[in-house]
Amino acid sequence: MAMTDVPLVAAFRGERYARAVSLTAVLAPPYDVIAPAERETLAARDPHNVVHLILPDGNGDRYAHAARLLEQWRGAGTLITDQAPGVYVVRQRFGTADGTTHERTGVIAAVAAEPFAAGRVRPHEHTHAGPKQDRLALLRATETMCEALLMLSRDSTSALRNGLVEATQAEPTTRARLADVDISVWAVHGEPAEALARAASREALYIADGHHRYETTVAYRRENARAASTLALIVPLGDPGLVVLPTHRLVAGRPVSDEVLTTLAAHCTIEPLRDAAEVVPSLGGVRGRGCVLLLGGRRAYRLLRNGALPPALAAQAEAVRSLDVAWADEAVVPALTASAGAETRGDTPD
Repeated sequence: MAMTDVPLVAAFRGERYARAVSLTAVLAPPYDVIAPAERETLAARDPHNVVHLILPDGNGDRYAHAARLLEQWRGAGTLITDQAPGVYVVRQRFGTADGTTHERTGVIAAVAAEPFAAGRVRPHEHTHAGPKQDRLALLRATETMCEALLMLSRDSTSALRNGLVEATQAEPTTRARLADVDISVWAVHGEPAEALARAASREALYIADGHHRYETTVAYRRENARAASTLALIVPLGDPGLVVLPTHRLVAGRPVSDEVLTTLAAHCTIEPLRDAAEVVPSLGGVRGRGCVLLLGGRRAYRLLRNGALPPALAAQAEAVRSLDVAWADEAVVPALTASAGAETRGDTPD
């Protein structure tokens, strides 16, 4: 059977915490944004916090330690498996720095683990070998996907969004809070679950967060034919709570000479700002057009895309070429690091 004959999205028999467990106590953010100090805080919050599985500790083989913990939790009834396939509708209520409150609603379901060449799951960024090796070792040891990726659906017919509205008319199955985010969950089974899965399967899905984990599941599927899918929270693009915040890059090193501006001029129009105080007000004006560059002290510039693309970016799909962060990574950051002999730090979504 060809991969395209398999549903892109399907209901699944979910494994979840028992009702007696406080969901607030056992939740954690995605593994790749958890700093060491936060990891210790989460681990101390509850012995069954999921951080013990996604960022395992322990002497010797920490992946084997995670597998042993998982079996212990199952044996003790801390984790239970649903008797029938279903999906989980999730609503997250959160605020942003401007004081606005948002609600984002999606559905956690099983998504086919297949190469990007199949065209049904699409990426927007490059990945790195280290994180994939780490996640593959954990997956091999536990044979369990403990985190849901974040994927987006164009949902051109609004079938998914309408299904989510219908599913959330009832009282939530459970509620929780993680940091400043209020979370409501609806467990959906039977035909309503199948209908949501069908609606999410109609068009290609775009990975918003979880590239390394998705590629890991594709690699693992080649080793274990039973691992044909992974978990993802699928959100329709029309959802009003789908907020994308800026992605920043910090280049640290020796002072950058003016020669870097000459290099950058090949890919952008450079507009000097009066001083660093103009950086934040200028960010809104470059969204979808470029970025703001701060060269230490009080020197700052707006870099507006001029249409020229570095070869590595020109070879990417239009969805990737249009992203400011992808353009900055290929056109701006390399020029800075080459000039400064620097290292790059910043937000690198998984």
